[in-house]
Amino acid sequence: MLDATTIRSYVTQTSLGRLQLIQVSAIFILFLVCRVMRKTGGALISYLIALIGVAAPLLQSHTSQAAGHGLAIGSLIIHVIALSSWTGAVLSLLFMDSATRQFALQRVGVIANWSALSVIITGSTNAILRLGLSSDWFSTYGLMILAKVLILGGIAFTAQRIRANVSDERSLKFEALLLVIVISIGALLSRFTPISESEYEYDRVRELTGISMPAEPNLWRLFFEYEADALMLGALVFATALYIRGVVNLVRRGDKWPVGRTISFAIGISLIDYSTSGGLGLYSIFSFQYHMISHMVLSMIAPIFIVLSAPITLALRTLPIGRSEEERGIRGWLITSLDSRYAAFITHPLVALAIFDGSLFALYFTPLFGDLMSSHFGHLLMNAHFILAGLLFFHVIVGIDPNPRRVHHLVRVVILLGAISVHAFFSIALQASNALIDGGFYQSLERPWATDLLADQKSGAAIGWAMGEIPIIIALVATFIQWTRVDAREAKRADKNSERDLAQYNDYLRKLAEGRGDS
Repeated sequence: MLDATTIRSYVTQTSLGRLQLIQVSAIFILFLVCRVMRKTGGALISYLIALIGVAAPLLQSHTSQAAGHGLAIGSLIIHVIALSSWTGAVLSLLFMDSATRQFALQRVGVIANWSALSVIITGSTNAILRLGLSSDWFSTYGLMILAKVLILGGIAFTAQRIRANVSDERSLKFEALLLVIVISIGALLSRFTPISESEYEYDRVRELTGISMPAEPNLWRLFFEYEADALMLGALVFATALYIRGVVNLVRRGDKWPVGRTISFAIGISLIDYSTSGGLGLYSIFSFQYHMISHMVLSMIAPIFIVLSAPITLALRTLPIGRSEEERGIRGWLITSLDSRYAAFITHPLVALAIFDGSLFALYFTPLFGDLMSSHFGHLLMNAHFILAGLLFFHVIVGIDPNPRRVHHLVRVVILLGAISVHAFFSIALQASNALIDGGFYQSLERPWATDLLADQKSGAAIGWAMGEIPIIIALVATFIQWTRVDAREAKRADKNSERDLAQYNDYLRKLAEGRGDS
């Protein structure tokens, strides 16, 4: 029977139960928030809560049995979120009056177009990962997938014509109906798995990490192995598309954008992809020393290149403004965010340093590291933290984008010296420790190579120390160069002011002398 004890055990002791509890909690919070929400900021928060609720159960999907776990799970999450956003955007038009609907159409069209592209790409990718080139495409499951793809393609093809006559509610209702049919097919597909239990070979390592144990690492595997993480890869592709579009828009209107900044952005994105989906990202799951290399690249090397590519400046120059006084626009949102008290707080040098270096101790000297490594989503969150913490720190120190705080270069130098000291102390403490910090995660993998776990941990600490010092020293040199250039510009400006004042004084003396001569 279904009683309170059974429900409590299900939601606390099973992975799917915990994820469904998150989904139910998100629904309950949305029910409370949406009743009192009146501003766009609240709408954004509600949307993020809804995304969490939609995505949570997908982490336990039967897609986890497919090849390419990271690509399969990630593409499924992107697929469902994009389809939900597309459907929500179209349905929202039906609840607006004609004037508001016409005004909102452009924004809804952008959401629908990006969502449609994401849905078709991720849906096709997920289907190929599940079925491959087998005859299962002609099974009921495969035919349902094909029907779903065809309907989605038809909606995407006709959507522009439907929204061209937005005053006709019947067209919008027809598009919404087709989307509901697609969602229904997807819900039905989620009740079945294309892999029967007899065909599924149990792999303990795959159950723990989502990936089978790779062969012993060598240079070839480190540089050319690739295990795509769709969530991270999708974020990188989206960021790259936005950056390229911004540069193209600038060029089209006759403005210039330094090529060096674009190259810097490409290098930063490539390093992140290599450290999360490439050979380094693959082996970082199974070995602490490769994890530490990945950590250093994500938090110290890649962020420097991205910060120097000036993405915020590019966004401010290319993002659209509001179409009326009531509409803030994406650019207005960005400006408001940069001017907010929260931005001023997190860009304080001491706060940025605490997030950048303080999180090392919070992660590696608590059970948190083992807990995060034990799940794909936890590992993804950890990598995201490394990237964001590095971007924040180097934005404050060497960034060329607008900053809510104007930090003197001397303060930046002091902060960098402090970062070097804290990082060195962390590395020494980790290297001196004789206790494993992974909470038994690496031991549970029983890897056939690099079997001395403590030696692997100490090697990781040494690598982290060596790799961590170099980017900070480079940032220190860059700070001195920026300081010198600022002083040179100020001296040049002062010289111009002095020359102008001297010219005015000489002109005054000349006029005074001319006046005396006339008298």
